[in-house]
Amino acid sequence: MEYYAGIDVSLESSSLCVVDATGRIVREAKVASEPETLTAWFQSLGITLSRIGLEAGPTSQWLHAGMTQAGLAVELLETWHVRNAFKIMPVKTDRKDARGIAQLMRLGWFRPVHCKSLPAQETRSLLGARKLLQGKLHDIELSLRGTLRGFGLKIGKTTPKSFESRVRTLVADHSTLTLIADALLRARAVLLEAFIKPDKKVHTLARHDPRAGC
Repeated sequence: MEYYAGIDVSLESSSLCVVDATGRIVREAKVASEPETLTAWFQSLGITLSRIGLEAGPTSQWLHAGMTQAGLAVELLETWHVRNAFKIMPVKTDRKDARGIAQLMRLGWFRPVHCKSLPAQETRSLLGARKLLQGKLHDIELSLRGTLRGFGLKIGKTTPKSFESRVRTLVADHSTLTLIADALLRARAVLLEAFIKPDKKVHTLARHDPRAGC
């Protein structure tokens, strides 16, 4: 007989449900949301699972990668498709969601989504971190320009290296503005130092990737 499973993932724990080909619930449990723990539970059942459904979410790709590596037949499911299928449920709980996902896997009523590889996830995270740091640097520089402009002090065109000296020159005769500029420039220096390494890493990846056209 074939067996199917559904996993409803929360940050700390996951609800699991296994059904047979007739839809009868075989086993249910709640375990820690860790790839090793989930894998160990499924392997302890002593049965071969035809499909395991896992709704896409913040930790799903990590869990999917771990269980797939362990040889489990895991499918990552489209979130909106799962939500639409559960609209008729009068009361939603993690346990009922796990049951519902298991039944979707049994019936084949699911839409799998592509699961990014770990290197692709790392690159995406790197780009996200770089963008965040770059945005905060830009915010500080715009804030300084706006503040000084209100006092008739125009920074004008600068380079990343000349920006700080230009600001300090302009505020030299203003004690309050010097205090403000000093605080923001120190924050900018920390962000700039933190930005350099991920920025270099992104450029290195781009140079070695033929799709980047570098």
